[in-house]
Amino acid sequence: MATIKRPSRQENPEGRMPLMDHLRELRNRVFKAAIALVLGAVLAYVLFPYLWGILKGPYCRIPQQNAIEGAHQCTLYVTGLFDSFFLRLKVALIGGVVVSSPVWLYQLWAFVAPGLHRREKKWAYTFVSAAFPLFALGAVLAYFTMDQGLRLLLALAPADTDAIITISSYLSYVTMMTLVFGVAFELPLLVLILNLAGVLTHERIKKWRRAIIFGVFVFAAVVTPSPDPFMMLIMAIPTIVLFEVAEVLAYLHDRRAAADNPYAELSDDEASPLDLEDEPDDSLESDRRP
Repeated sequence: MATIKRPSRQENPEGRMPLMDHLRELRNRVFKAAIALVLGAVLAYVLFPYLWGILKGPYCRIPQQNAIEGAHQCTLYVTGLFDSFFLRLKVALIGGVVVSSPVWLYQLWAFVAPGLHRREKKWAYTFVSAAFPLFALGAVLAYFTMDQGLRLLLALAPADTDAIITISSYLSYVTMMTLVFGVAFELPLLVLILNLAGVLTHERIKKWRRAIIFGVFVFAAVVTPSPDPFMMLIMAIPTIVLFEVAEVLAYLHDRRAAADNPYAELSDDEASPLDLEDEPDDSLESDRRP
């Protein structure tokens, strides 16, 4: 008895989906990312003593001459009944975001990727593969240098006062410095992505180079609490070096694009050879006139 073959389901090369299917897909991706975040937060909550010991490292590296007499070395203080509980929750949430980042980044990519073209996927791969290492590099640099800012802030206290540093204010300081350094290291990647997308050319980057470098120094001076140039330079110099690397890559990209396009060097008001072929020949017209 012959078997009847069912027609195979046609593929959807453009990846189009109805609105309700998009919403269901988004719900499933968010649910999986939330589960990973919760599991990572639970793990970070269990490992809180070890994580807090790492976070408190910069404070323990500074002299404790402003501490209250009789207090233990590298002591932080609690001023509210719920401060200790909220501290554990904040550390657990931060740790959960970091630990579960491979999962929720993949879920985000899996939701966005079907709607991207091949070239756009290439840019997204470049951004995702470089964004996390650059942010981690900035965070590590902030961790090993933020004690200089703590020295300054504690040195501003008058001689006849005791500096009582609460755990909430210290965690806010650590979080702010980590985010500032991490985001600053993402600037060169943003410049490169804009160049690959054709929004920002190397000529424009070259034209704005001095303004961008000056802006980096101003930004570093504002966000780093230190009167000496150490903290400003430790943030500005690596950012500028990464920016110069991005500029070189943008130059190579534009040069290759110009080599592939024979009309790339023509100005906007200059006609291409194809346009010249379509134009009427004035000499022939003049010969035809009586």
